[in-house]
Order: sequence, then C-alpha cells, then structure tokens
Amino acid sequence: MSGQLMPCSPQEIGALFLFEKLSPEQLGRLCSEGRIEKFEPGPVYTEGEHATCFYVLLEGTVVLSRRVGRDDVEVSRTSQRGVYAGSMQAYLGDRVPQMYNNSMRVTEPTRFFVLPADTFANIMREWFPMAVHLLEGLFFGAKSTQRAIGQRERLLALGSLSAGLTHELNNPAAAAVRATATLRERVGKMRHKLRVISAGSFSPETLANLIDIQERTAELVAKAPALSPLEASDREDALTGWLDDHDIPEGWRIAPTFVQAGLDIDWLDQVAAAVDEELLPSAIGWLNYTVETELLMDEIDDSTTRISHLVDAAKQYSQLDRAPFQNADVHELLDSTLLMLSGKIGQRIKVVKEYDRTVPKIPAYPAELNQVWTNLVDNAVQAINSAGGEGTLTVRTALDHDRLLVEFRDTGPGIPKEIRGRIFDPFFTTKPVGEGTGLGLDISWRIVVNKHHGTLQVESEPGDTRFQVLLPLTAAEPDTEPDAPSEEPV
Repeated sequence: MSGQLMPCSPQEIGALFLFEKLSPEQLGRLCSEGRIEKFEPGPVYTEGEHATCFYVLLEGTVVLSRRVGRDDVEVSRTSQRGVYAGSMQAYLGDRVPQMYNNSMRVTEPTRFFVLPADTFANIMREWFPMAVHLLEGLFFGAKSTQRAIGQRERLLALGSLSAGLTHELNNPAAAAVRATATLRERVGKMRHKLRVISAGSFSPETLANLIDIQERTAELVAKAPALSPLEASDREDALTGWLDDHDIPEGWRIAPTFVQAGLDIDWLDQVAAAVDEELLPSAIGWLNYTVETELLMDEIDDSTTRISHLVDAAKQYSQLDRAPFQNADVHELLDSTLLMLSGKIGQRIKVVKEYDRTVPKIPAYPAELNQVWTNLVDNAVQAINSAGGEGTLTVRTALDHDRLLVEFRDTGPGIPKEIRGRIFDPFFTTKPVGEGTGLGLDISWRIVVNKHHGTLQVESEPGDTRFQVLLPLTAAEPDTEPDAPSEEPV
C-alpha cells in the first residue's frame, strides 16, 4: 500500500534517535534517496509479502500483528517516534528470504520516513561495514548454534526413547527366551512320559481316550476364564484335595497349573474314568505336561506379539515408511508416542486418554508432530516428577470449530505467571543445568505455528497445566522450513 508523498526534512529525521549521530551529508542523502509518506488508517504492508521498504515512524500510531493459524495476533502497538519495522534484514541480501515477517497497520493518519530495501542495504554496507559484519555473524551464528543445539535436543529425545524402547522390549524378549527354555524341558519330559505310558498296559481304547482328553485339554487352555485371586485360591484347594485323594504325587504343585488352564474337578473325574486307577498318576502327569506346554506356548505368543506391537509403534513413531507430508490419524501418532515414552512415564504417573474418535485425519508432517508430542509429554512428566512423582497426564482430542485440538494436561505444580510468556523462547529452560537445552518448546512452536499454520498455547495454574495444540483440518501444504518466532524492534 502506498501513502501520500510529503517533503523530507533532514532536520526532522536527524532528530530521531536512529539517525541522531549522522552527518548533515548523510542526512541529506537519506532524504534524497528516501521519502516521507503519510498513511491513512489501514494496512501498510502484509506478512508474507516481499519486503521492499524500511519504515521509521515520525508521528502517528502503528500496530504490528502476526498470523497464527487463521487469526491475526497483535504483538505490538506504539506511538513512539523513531521506532522502525519492515525490511530490517535487507543487508543480508539473498542469503535469507526477504519477506515481511509481520503485518503493519496504522490506526490514525501516520507519517513514516521510508527507505527502499536496496537503498537501506547499500547505505548499511557503505556507512557501517564493521557493524554489518557483526550483525551478519550474529544472525548466522545464532542460526547455526540453534540448529546444532536443536540437533542435540533431538538426539537427547532419541536417546531417551531408545532407552525406553529397549526397556520395553527387554521384558517380553526375556519372557520369550525363558518360556522357550522351559518349553524345551517340558517337551522332553512329555516324550519320556509318553514312552512310559506306551510301555504300560494301556489298551488301545484307553490310549484313544487319553489322546482325546489331551486334545480337549488343549482347547480348554485356550479358553481359560480369568479368575479372581479368591476364586483361583478356592479352586486350587479343591483340585489339591482331589489329587491327594487319588494319591497323585505333588498335587500341590500340579493344582495351580490346572487352575491357570481353566481345568476343574469335573475334568479330573473324566480323566479318572478313562484310565485304570494304577495308571492315573502317569496319565495326570502326562496331561500336566500338556497343560504346561500349552501355557508356555501362550506365553511365547503373548511375548512375541508384544514385541511386534512395540516394533510397529516404533515404526509408526519414526514414520520411516511414510511420505513426509500426508493425511495423518492423530490418535495413531499419540498412541505411538505414549508407548515409546512409557518407560520414561513410569508406573506412578497415570495416563488418561480422552480421544474424540470422530475427528478426521489432518494434513500434516506426522514425524514432526510426534516430536511435538514427545516434547510436551516429556515436559509434563518432568513437571509431575518435580512435585513428587505421582500424578495424572491427560491427553485429549476434540474438534474446535474448523481446527483439531490436542491437549496435554498434567497435575504438576504449574508454570509461574512471571515466566509463562518466555517458555517458547529459544534456550529458555526451567530444568536444572545439563538436563535441558531450552529448545523443546521453541521447536514445538515452530513446527506447529510456522510449519502447520496452527496454534500452540498454554494455560496453567497449580495442579492443572494444559498445553493446547490447534491444527487446521484442511490446509495447503505447509512451509518446508520453519523459522524461529521473532519480534520487530517496533
């Protein structure tokens, strides 16, 4: 938007704090190559447009705003003479995108001293070469440092996830190894018992009955009902009594196995009716090995299934086989992240999922959203641990008009009001030295706001802290390289 051109006075611009140290010749050049423009209330420039001018306020009122999701959020309002905005990084040339990173409007007739971006860049390099070198070093050095520490933040998160995943995989893997070794022993004993039975005086009809009972026993194991501790104890006592009454050795050891398999006295009576009394101990022992074998195979199946689920969760979390940008089910992403972090969350923190399963898939970068979930869950766990280690983490999803809400709520001590406005700043951290880089929330902010055009906000009071991520349900493909949030000097 162009304003009304007005005469430029070297004396007027020389009175501004920005130009007060310049010589009369330099002020004259500014007036000859720049201009004074008067704008009526309304927009001056819009965020995302090519940055063509550098603006210095002479009189009036300016308002700067940033686009957050579908809303324009006011970040600054001032009438102070000499404040500036616009193409402030023109001296960096084409090494960075020369775009307005906010929108500026005026609320009353307002005058600016305006310099074209190219002129501003040339004057900076000519008049202040050392300052330009320092500013360039500061800008690119900060970018490099932030990138390096951001990579370290990711590596720290990866290390934590790897440790948790290793811990989660170790339990079912160890159980499978242990069950396999026991199964090998039981199968060997079963072969031995079968040899003893076959060498005895069992008639073909009796052997057929035993084999039939063995097959039905295996079916019962697969359908074993879940018993309460009291029910299991009562059934163990009953089975132990039956085994003792029939002179079965070590009935106290066999009974718990039969109870776990869902067998009862009626089943034992069927076994007793199928064989002669003197052969009953051998038959019971043989069927005991059958039961143990089935239970061990169930244990191996459960363990390997759990390992498979963990591997699937790791695959879902890393998104190794997925396109970088796609329509994603946010609940799958949340579940995989919570499973990957289960070792770090521990047993003392209760996780509650309040999912609205009706929400649709959203266009997103799933792997990067997983990084956001990781940072927010990690912060919640750290907050709860700082308050004694016991608490509740609630993960909620819901529709919020035309956006998807993902909320992480913890029962930690809360975020003090005086630092709440700084938590998304790069390098700001409340964690002890060595435990945090201060980039977790900064990275999350850039992924959500800049890359997905969403919103990341926090509400906090003692015992109730909520980080809320709002993501568009439909959107054009997001930006590919998010920039850190920044503010103009206005």
